[in-house]
Amino acid sequence: MTRNHEPGAHTTSHGPELLIRPEVSDDFQSVRDLHLAAFADQGIVAALVDALRAAEAPLAPVSFVATIGRQVVGHVLLSASRLDAPRRIVDVLVLAPLGVLPGFQNRGIGPRLIEQALAAAEGQGAPLLFLEGSPDYYGKRGFGRADEVGFRSPSLRIPAPAFQVARLSAYEPWMTGTLVYSETFWALD
Repeated sequence: MTRNHEPGAHTTSHGPELLIRPEVSDDFQSVRDLHLAAFADQGIVAALVDALRAAEAPLAPVSFVATIGRQVVGHVLLSASRLDAPRRIVDVLVLAPLGVLPGFQNRGIGPRLIEQALAAAEGQGAPLLFLEGSPDYYGKRGFGRADEVGFRSPSLRIPAPAFQVARLSAYEPWMTGTLVYSETFWALD
């Protein structure tokens, strides 16, 4: 049985408490280690997280960790990018990365982090949240193909089904166009 003790916290009769909370500087090394373990990419994702935290941007990055006990087992980061829309440039958010330690995958931690990320993006008043990822995985969690609703990918190398968006309550129908990644994404491409 699951009981809520505070927002983001869940205790089950089968194990210790899973808590989703804002990342703090004391988490940085654990988050780095998590992404090194979760992605076989020579540390690119871990470096991206470090760079996005430090980059100046129109919207501050929003970062959450999932913990069990004192161990960081999951992480999600939202960072600023821009939408080149017909009326004007629109500040938007990008969900990247989402990572869960290999030993804790397939336990619902990723979906909980996505839920928290969507709520945070909504709370910041962002109209759109973009990502690159599996349509099967993210499609069940509020995202859909961005190209099918008027958005152009920031790169021709992103497969069309993987370029996804969640339209939030601040979204307006004129907000279409090309997603422009922040320079930080390109620097680590």
